[in-house]
Amino acid sequence: MPGRPRTYLDWNATAPLMADAREAMIAALDLSGNPSSVHGEGRALRALIDGARRDVAVLAGAEAAHVTFTSGATEAANMVLTPDFRMGRTPLKVGRLYVSAIEHPAVREGGRFEKEQVSEIPVMPSGVVDLVALETLLEAHDASSGLPMVAIMLANNETGIVQPVREAAAIVRKRGGLFVVDAVQAAGRIPLSIGEIDADFLVLSAHKLGGPKGAGALVSRGEVLMPAPLIHGGGQEKGHRSGTENAAALAGFAAAARAAREDIEARNARLAGLRDRMEDRMKALAGGLVIHGQGMPRLSNTTFFSLPGLKSETGQIAFDLEGIAVSAGSACSSGKVGASHVLTAMGFDAALGGLRVSLGPTTTEADVDRFLDAFARIAARRRQGVSAA
Repeated sequence: MPGRPRTYLDWNATAPLMADAREAMIAALDLSGNPSSVHGEGRALRALIDGARRDVAVLAGAEAAHVTFTSGATEAANMVLTPDFRMGRTPLKVGRLYVSAIEHPAVREGGRFEKEQVSEIPVMPSGVVDLVALETLLEAHDASSGLPMVAIMLANNETGIVQPVREAAAIVRKRGGLFVVDAVQAAGRIPLSIGEIDADFLVLSAHKLGGPKGAGALVSRGEVLMPAPLIHGGGQEKGHRSGTENAAALAGFAAAARAAREDIEARNARLAGLRDRMEDRMKALAGGLVIHGQGMPRLSNTTFFSLPGLKSETGQIAFDLEGIAVSAGSACSSGKVGASHVLTAMGFDAALGGLRVSLGPTTTEADVDRFLDAFARIAARRRQGVSAA
């Protein structure tokens, strides 16, 4: 209906821009100069970027010197997923990339590796990466081709399931490999430390935190081991990523990173309470409902469900017409709704599809109630359709 109020429940796709981030961006836009210039105007922008680097580093439990800013998580992933590394000035070859079957397409596509250099790590029906399979794959790795690289996300963007990355890191270390963790969905939702995870690299995105789109970061454990640059030019970001930095976007990234560190436990408890109440009511309203990952360690804000007889694209449109924004899995390509590779990897019939409801810091009880009212109507129509068939 025209004028119907909208309820946004797709925070895993993108978080609305925070007021603090918007204000920080506007203030940065008022600054003139180039951050690579040595005059006063340039130094002011350089100071702003250095401050943003510190804020993002704190979010990742890293050193500020180990944060390389990019245009987003996709660029950061393509930067680090490469066979070509340097240990100081010495070239270092990576022979094969091992990615979990549930990775976001930005990682699953393999970056700068050739297709034949990429192997898939299966996941168990629970949605958790199969560590035994990982160990078997690394045991068979051809060391003469170069080092192995393993990429496993910290939290899945569709199911919200938190992956055993510390345990995976121990397996990778035993085989002398490199370990890359996509922390895009986890950052700001669970405590994050590159050292505690024992990753070599983390991938981050600003807009998942309430910062602007078009800003991200590759965070490294140190400065000695780094991938060959993806973008060459004027040598910004210590030569790792050339191009004049987007100071306004980075100011917004920093503001979002600062806010994301505050009261994580209290925020998680509130969102988990909303999610659990929502899921209990959904199960009461619809027989046959499957909530993927329920009972597993999950992000507190995420519900990914399938309802027999309700295709994902049909369900997404139905909720949109009800004024509710939800997602059919990963919002990773322009307007595309297709079978979930995550459900396929877990052994489900992906043709059934799945819908993702993801809550955020400003989600209210009333928002959840509006979703449940819409869900009840959609589930009732689905039952009528099944009965008619």
